[in-house]
Formats: sequence, structure tokens, C-alpha cells
Amino acid sequence: MVSDPLQVRIEKTLGPFKVDVAFEVKPGLTVLFGPSGCGKSTVLNCLAGLLAPDKGSITVAGTKFFDDAAAINLPPQARHVGYVFQNPSLFPHLTVAENICFGIDRWDKEKQQARGAHLLELLKLQGLENRKVTQLSGGQIQRVALARALAPEPKLILLDEPFSALDDRLRKQLAAELQSMQKQLQLPMVLVTHSRSEALQVADTVVLIDEGKVVGVGDPQRLLNDFAG
Repeated sequence: MVSDPLQVRIEKTLGPFKVDVAFEVKPGLTVLFGPSGCGKSTVLNCLAGLLAPDKGSITVAGTKFFDDAAAINLPPQARHVGYVFQNPSLFPHLTVAENICFGIDRWDKEKQQARGAHLLELLKLQGLENRKVTQLSGGQIQRVALARALAPEPKLILLDEPFSALDDRLRKQLAAELQSMQKQLQLPMVLVTHSRSEALQVADTVVLIDEGKVVGVGDPQRLLNDFAG
């Protein structure tokens, strides 16, 4: 169980737009909430190591991911972060089981199979392991994407609006399953959304971002009731 807080203090300029955020949150399911284009995905990409901040620091589970003052910038593969994108980009030529185990293909075969079987059960994908991605529904595709992100036993899971393409019923169902899974695994997760209802449904903590700056951190009900966006 991870008990160390997630600490983020970064500045990143992208053309005319500047992201300048600082927040510290307890382990749990943290939602980065705000309108489209406010800088949420930029923060997520800095956490993953896909973007390097201009300055600042990022500490996850007691590990320093980035610190410009100390010249620390861990590459993505050294951060042990799972990332679920809005477009999951699964491999169409691979089966469900092969997609899930893609990131652990160097593990011992028996260990791979055990991990894959556990995730098939956890994500309610039993019976689909030999199907190709083209034979799956939208909800099943997102479950496979999450299982693939969980397979290497990451320290942190990042989710960039993973349910936005789904209908409201399925979106609420998968969000509830995600919340339950986070409690079960005790794995820190950071979810990006601009859906108020989704944030209220799943968040332990909300980080409100607007125009590249943090405008509030804390209890979802209190912050989102006060937030006009």
C-alpha cells in the first residue's frame, strides 16, 4: 500500500500557453478537472515522462521523477507508470491476452500467464482472452487497455479521459468499476476529465485547473459545487 503523497510543482511553456501548477495529494483516485485546453493532459504527460517540465519537481510514491534543481529526469520506462489514453491504441493483430501481456513479454512465461489470468478476472474479461480487438465492444476495449496498463505492476496509473467516447450508461458503469478497483489495489490513480458528474462519482481528491493554473485542491463535493465551470 502506497502512503506517500503525490507532489507536483511544475512549469511548462507550450507556445503561447503556460502551465504553472503546484499541488500535493494523498494516495487515492485524484481527478484533474477543468475545461478543455486548460493544461490537464500536459500535467499528465509530465507525470508520465512524455514531456519534460521547464522547471519544478515531481515526486511519486517517495520516488523523485523530476527535479530540475537536482538534474533528475527519469525516462518513462524507469517511472513504472501505467497510462490509459483516450484512444487506447490496442494492437489489432494481437489477442486480448497478448495485448494485456505486451508490456511484460520479458517476464517468465508462467508468471506472464498468471498475471494475465488475474487481470482478465479483475477486469471481467474472462472468456475473451483469445479474441482480437476488432471483435470487442467499446467498453471491453477500455477494460483491455486498463489491464494492459496494470500488467507491469506500476506505481501509478494515469488516465486521460478514457471513457469520453462511451455512452453515459457504460461510462458510469466503468467509472464505478475503476473506483472499486482503486480501493481494492490501493494504487494511486490520476484521472483527467472535464465531466463534472464523472469527477463527483470517482474522485477522492479533485485538483481544479483553469488556464494552466491550479485554482483549488480538495474535497470533490465542496470544490465542484463552488466551481462555475
